[in-house]
Amino acid sequence: MLIKVLKSSIFYIISAFGISLGIVANVGISSYNSMNQAVALANDIKIGTITIVFNSIFLLFYIILTKGKYKMKYLIQGISTFMFGFFINYFTYNILGGELSLNYFQRILLLSFGTIISGASIGIIAYYNAITFPLEGICIEINRITKVSFIKLRYFIDIIAITVSLGISFSTNIPILVREGTIVSMILLSLSMGIAKNYMENQKKNLS
Repeated sequence: MLIKVLKSSIFYIISAFGISLGIVANVGISSYNSMNQAVALANDIKIGTITIVFNSIFLLFYIILTKGKYKMKYLIQGISTFMFGFFINYFTYNILGGELSLNYFQRILLLSFGTIISGASIGIIAYYNAITFPLEGICIEINRITKVSFIKLRYFIDIIAITVSLGISFSTNIPILVREGTIVSMILLSLSMGIAKNYMENQKKNLS
């Protein structure tokens, strides 16, 4: 269990870096993060901080969904939630905070790369199921109960997040964050998550 927690922590940090790459690419970001950024900009708060807030809410919902059976896991997820938001802020505003001299095509490539490594990391974290993201934990639990596929659940969440992000943009003075990059991310994020998770599961089957 400890090894899984340590491995998952590494992929948490990698995922945070991938998200930050998508943010600084500035061509639109993934659907879920466009919602986070819209809320952050509307309230003049850092995106990593808003990510902590939303993940904490999802963690509470996950606790309810699992009927409070995994107390140690909830504690680890709570710590990881704060760690994830911290690293998003650190990478976005400290490491990658400067102006990037990139053309449009390079920005799309940067966004795509960030989305793939973030999505693959989330998929691997979901496979380890030691300190899953609260949202992915909810998807895993709903998948277990309803047999609706993990990828379909993630696409459904993407649609909700895009709707919220656009609603905030149209009702405030913040720029529209759902752009061409969001479409790229919507395709690549859930796909890379599903592929990475399925790959890890198949590797386990091949070794057993």
